[in-house]
Amino acid sequence: MTAALHRVLRQHGFSMIEVLIALFILLVGLLGLAGLMVQSQRSEFESYQRVQALVLLKDMMARINANRNVASCYAFTPFGAGTPYLGTGSTLAQPCTLGTAVQNARAVADMNEWNALLLGAAETAGGSSTGAMVGARGCVSYDGNDLLLANNGTKILGTGVYTVSVAWQGLGETYANTSLLCGQGLYGDETRRRVASLTFRIGSVSNNN
Repeated sequence: MTAALHRVLRQHGFSMIEVLIALFILLVGLLGLAGLMVQSQRSEFESYQRVQALVLLKDMMARINANRNVASCYAFTPFGAGTPYLGTGSTLAQPCTLGTAVQNARAVADMNEWNALLLGAAETAGGSSTGAMVGARGCVSYDGNDLLLANNGTKILGTGVYTVSVAWQGLGETYANTSLLCGQGLYGDETRRRVASLTFRIGSVSNNN
C-alpha cells in the first residue's frame, strides 16, 4: 500500500529541473516582450518627431506665402559663420530691409516665432519647452535660377523655388542623408540625423504683362 502511494505521488509531482526549465522559458518570453515594448516606444517617438517636423514645414510655408512681397527675406542668413539655420544653438535672423516697414517687421517676427517653435515653444511641461523634436533645426533656402515668366516673356523676380527643411536627431541609426544639408555635421553620427523637406514656389504678386 505504501509503495503504491509513493508511485502515485511521484507521478503527480514536479522535479526541480522541470520547474527551472519552466521559469527559464517564461523569462525568455518576458524579455522578448520587454524588447518589443521598447522598440514600439522608440518607433512611436520617431513617428511623433516626424509629424512635428511636417507641421513646422507647413507652418513656415504658410508664413512665407502670407508675406510673399518680401518672401526672399525668409531665406535667411544668421550672424556668424556656418550653415544658416534656426533652432537649437542658433542665432536669430538678421533684419529684413526689402519691403515696407510692416512687411519687414512681419518677416523678422515670423522667423523668431519659428525659431521658438523649433525650440519646442508649442508645448511646455514643468516650465520647459517640449513641443518639438530632439535638437530641432530649421533651414530656408531660395533658388532664383528658375523664375516664372510674365506674359511679355520677362522673368518675374521672387518667383523661384523655396526649400524649407527641418532636421533633428533620431534615436537609432538609419543612413546618412547627403542630399539635404540642413543640420549636417551637428548631430555627431550622420546616420542619426533626420531631415524633412518641403519645396514650393511663390506665385507672382503683381499683374505682369
